[in-house]
Amino acid sequence: MTAAAQGLRLKATDAEDFRIIAACLQDALIPIGDMKFDAGQREFVLVANRFRWENCQDTWEVEPAPEPVDPAFAPCNSYERVNCGVHFAGVDNVRRRGLDQRERGRVLELLTIEAHPGAIVMVFAGDAAIRLEGPHIACLMQDIGDPWPTQWRPRHPVG
Repeated sequence: MTAAAQGLRLKATDAEDFRIIAACLQDALIPIGDMKFDAGQREFVLVANRFRWENCQDTWEVEPAPEPVDPAFAPCNSYERVNCGVHFAGVDNVRRRGLDQRERGRVLELLTIEAHPGAIVMVFAGDAAIRLEGPHIACLMQDIGDPWPTQWRPRHPVG
């Protein structure tokens, strides 16, 4: 089985690691009902439906661009999505902006993840955000199951 077929398994403990996790989860779709904070265990977990941006990576090497290319505009070998479990450990508190936990069926689109001193912030489309607070938050992200084809590739407005 190839690494791509096995899926991604990544760990983040510092700002650079979280930039990599953010790139892999960019444009992930996450139902509010698939997120949970367990204060007793100090963990926040979610299941995301992520676009497999790593399918675009090989095409950069074939035809290098004269200047850096935003992954959202790079050509892809195929369009696929996969379910991905994301576990944040060391979370003392969770703050939410622009979303109601009772809207369990609402699907959020993840734009990025930002690492700040004492916090990790997940930024979603529509001015929503979730802030995980704790002095030493670690993250484990792992694909679950097999990817499936999709005909839609996330697009980003210019500017």
